[in-house]
Amino acid sequence: MTRPFANLTEADIAAEKAAFPRAFSASLRDRLAFWFKWGGGTLLTFYCMYRFGFLSGDFLHGMGKFGSVVVGQMFPPTGWAQLPTFLKVMGETIAMAFIGTLLGAVFAFPLGFLASKNMTRSRPLQFGTRRFADLLRSFDYLIWALIFVRAIGLGPLAGIMAIAIVETGTFIKLYSEAIENLDRKQVDGVTAAGGNGLQRIRFGVLPQVLPMMLSNTLYMFEHNVRSASILGIVGAGGIGFLLADRLRAYELQEACLIIILVVLTVYAIDYLSQVLRYYLIGAEERTPPADDAEPR
Repeated sequence: MTRPFANLTEADIAAEKAAFPRAFSASLRDRLAFWFKWGGGTLLTFYCMYRFGFLSGDFLHGMGKFGSVVVGQMFPPTGWAQLPTFLKVMGETIAMAFIGTLLGAVFAFPLGFLASKNMTRSRPLQFGTRRFADLLRSFDYLIWALIFVRAIGLGPLAGIMAIAIVETGTFIKLYSEAIENLDRKQVDGVTAAGGNGLQRIRFGVLPQVLPMMLSNTLYMFEHNVRSASILGIVGAGGIGFLLADRLRAYELQEACLIIILVVLTVYAIDYLSQVLRYYLIGAEERTPPADDAEPR
C-alpha cells in the first residue's frame, strides 16, 4: 500500500504553502499567546532587574568594589599558624554533615514508601506524608538551626538536627519519586511467585530504586558539607563560626584561608562521593544491556 504523501517534493510543498498561506501559519490566537508569554516574561525580568538595582550605577560600582576587596584585601591568605585549629573545626563540619545526612536518610526511608502512590493504598496517608515532607523542607537550614540553638543550646548538635530535619523532607520526596518510577513487572513477578509485602519490597522494589537512593544520598551529603559550613554563623557549630568571626573582625586574609579550606574540602568530598558511587552502583551502570552485548 502506497502512502499518499510519499511522492511529494519540496516544490510541491512550497506551491501548497503559496496557495494556502493561512493553512500553514499559526493562528492569530496562537501568535498573540506566544508574544504575550515571551513579551510578558521579558518585561517582568527587566522590571525585577530594575527594581533590585541591577541596571543602576551603584551595582556596577559595587561589583568593582567587590573585586578590589577579594583581590586586594583577601589575598594572600594568612593565619597558617591556626591551620590545625581550622582543620579540626572543618572535621567537625564534615561530621555534622555526615550524621545529619545519615539521620535524614534513615528517617526518610520508610516514609518514602508511605509517600509513594504505588506503594500506599490510603490516599489520605500518602497525601499527609507528602505534605509533612513539604513542611520539613519549607524552612532553610539556618531557620531550623536558630530554632534548635534556642531549644538545646549552642554547638554542633543544633546543626546536626537542622540538617537532619531538612534532609528528612528532601529524601522523602526523592525516595518516593524513585519508587513511583519503578517498573511494576518485577514486583508483579514476585507477587506471582507468592511473595508477601516485605518480599515484594525486598526483591521487587529495592533492586530498582536503591541505586538512585544511594546516588541522591551521596549528592546531598556533599551539599550538606557546604550547608554545615555556614551554620556556625548562628552558633550551630562548624567552621562557619570562625569564618563569621574573621569577617566581622575584618580579618579578611584569614577568612580567605578558611574559604579556601572549605572549597578544597568540597572538592575532596565530591571526588570521594564519585568514587563511592561508582563502587556501589557503577558496575550496574557500566554493564551493557543484553541486546547490545553482541551485534546482530
